[in-house]
Amino acid sequence: MAIKAEYIWIDGTEPTAKLRSKTKILGAGEEPPIWGFDGSSTNQAEGHSSDCVLRPVKVVPDPIRGGDSILVLCEVLDTDFTPHPTNTRAKTAELAEQFAGQESWFGIEQEYTFMVGSRPLGFPENGFPAPQGGYYCGVGSDEIFGREIVEKHLDNCLAAGLPISGINAEVMPGQWEFQVGPASALEVSDSLWLARWLLYRTAEDFNVSATIEPKPAKGDWNGAGCHTNFSTKAMREDYEPIIAACEALGEKAEEHVKLYGDGIADRLTGAHETAHYSQFSYGVSNRGASIRIPWQVEKDKKGYLEDRRPNANMDPYLVTGKIVDTVCSALEKKGLV
Repeated sequence: MAIKAEYIWIDGTEPTAKLRSKTKILGAGEEPPIWGFDGSSTNQAEGHSSDCVLRPVKVVPDPIRGGDSILVLCEVLDTDFTPHPTNTRAKTAELAEQFAGQESWFGIEQEYTFMVGSRPLGFPENGFPAPQGGYYCGVGSDEIFGREIVEKHLDNCLAAGLPISGINAEVMPGQWEFQVGPASALEVSDSLWLARWLLYRTAEDFNVSATIEPKPAKGDWNGAGCHTNFSTKAMREDYEPIIAACEALGEKAEEHVKLYGDGIADRLTGAHETAHYSQFSYGVSNRGASIRIPWQVEKDKKGYLEDRRPNANMDPYLVTGKIVDTVCSALEKKGLV
């Protein structure tokens, strides 16, 4: 029996990469092989040397097509089988292996916005809806827009076996969030890219688009982030490593912000539950800080931290890799592993 395999990869579009995909037909029981594509059409090659290589890294059931169909997440290689310059997964794989003994876990909160044309779903064609206040985790057709799509996306992610841990309506009309994890750096990043692809593909069937633009509505509206929760084995057992992790992130705050998504200055303004992008702070239960330590973590004297700076459009490979490198290096130097 023929099997439809949807090969999915991250392209070279700047400043924010896009997802691409195409279908390959496999025979029953056939493992997804290495494949290729025209990199000159995805901002990853010149026309005179256009071939790029797709290497499968994660295969899951395809909940859209059903049956034996599969989704095949791939990393991009050059034709000499070295990582392509746009392949951010390769470096994170190295860092994850280097610090594997610290057992890093991530939970990522992906915010996104449904759009109809150039306006968020729920915004009238002319003017604006009621101010923010009742939309967050709301209920009722006067405050919630797109729930049918959200529920279908959740079902699709679960059917694909992705580690989705929850969903909720967000602060702005048409804005939602799903959470991925807890999982390792590579597992959470691979799963987030697949969940994003499923989000876009699911929304297609409702004639609605989804965007991870960090500030889809200008003015007095919340932006869209990708809050990243992080812990190591030591952090899950003691409070001192959590404070050490916060301080390490502060020492390299500028380096991190540069990797946290295009347009970060538009979102991290110091308003709308953000800290200003040029300043660093951490605090317990403080959603206006760069890093939030949940109150339960302070009470239990162990747990995790939440980096609230990453944009919704961030590359999870870059973000998880940078956090692992910064925090695990610091904990290792301090003997807190």
